[in-house]
Amino acid sequence: MGRQGITASILGLGCMGMSDFYSGRDDDESIRTIHRALELGITLLDTADAYGPHTNEELVGRAIKGKRDQVTLATKFGIVRDPNNALARGFNGRPDYVKASCEASLKRLGVDVIDLYYYHRKADDTPIEDTIGAMADLVKEGKVRGIGVSELSAATLRKAHTTHPLTALQSEYSLWSREPEDEVLGVCRELGIAFVPYSPLGRGFLTGQFKSPDDFAPDDYRRNSPRFQGENFQKNLNLVKKIEELAAKKNCTASQLALAWVLAQGDDIFPIPGTKRVKYLEENAAATDVKLTAEDLKEIDAIAPKGVAAGPRYPENMMTAVNR
Repeated sequence: MGRQGITASILGLGCMGMSDFYSGRDDDESIRTIHRALELGITLLDTADAYGPHTNEELVGRAIKGKRDQVTLATKFGIVRDPNNALARGFNGRPDYVKASCEASLKRLGVDVIDLYYYHRKADDTPIEDTIGAMADLVKEGKVRGIGVSELSAATLRKAHTTHPLTALQSEYSLWSREPEDEVLGVCRELGIAFVPYSPLGRGFLTGQFKSPDDFAPDDYRRNSPRFQGENFQKNLNLVKKIEELAAKKNCTASQLALAWVLAQGDDIFPIPGTKRVKYLEENAAATDVKLTAEDLKEIDAIAPKGVAAGPRYPENMMTAVNR
């Protein structure tokens, strides 16, 4: 990943949904899923202090106990949750907060060093150089191996990388979220920064599992997501049907086709599809065996061009926190 000597499996595992946002929690099954991922050679595990908050790091820490040498461990700081409002978010990138957050994450994860430490979202009140400078101190202290950032604009990404070389940029990227292709992905390649797509399955929508907004539990985050509401849901469902039709021709699932497309965008791309069930983990892992021809890719581009999704990818308050 990048040019700082960090290695990881080309396909990772997003652990967020094991503890938060998508309803339902089964820690035993989640830990089995993490262990199965390691058995399959999926070494890149992605969490954050905001997931839970805090409980997802604790879960991952329990799962990797005694298996630390098998894992490329990634976590994040910078999003501050409001205990009284599940949808509210604050952002903090002050140097003292960076270092305190790292110490807390190390303790929750039960490790001495974090392989990849991300700045989750940029705070308006702190120059990016100050935040990255504090993260660089953590590298010097041996608490962090590589620095990552998430959802930065191309211009801010350049500033961050000038302050200290970045290992990875994490942003949403999938068949229905192709915005990184405009600028950010090109800058990553110019600077030698790995690109880590989160939600490469469109928060589960591209799997074809969901046919109605009522398929989501009352406390599922997706009920508040614009792409899962009203007319947007049906328009996006029509897109999924076309993906399913093409997947059937390739003798794979819609999920596998969507992941294979992301993987086909370059060997510097490390998608982290999330799941909390062994069954879906194994299905996702098999996407690495799906080979897409130039004709397949052309057909997929016709089905899912840039801007194809109906609705913004986040509620309004969170859209202001991306591409800063």
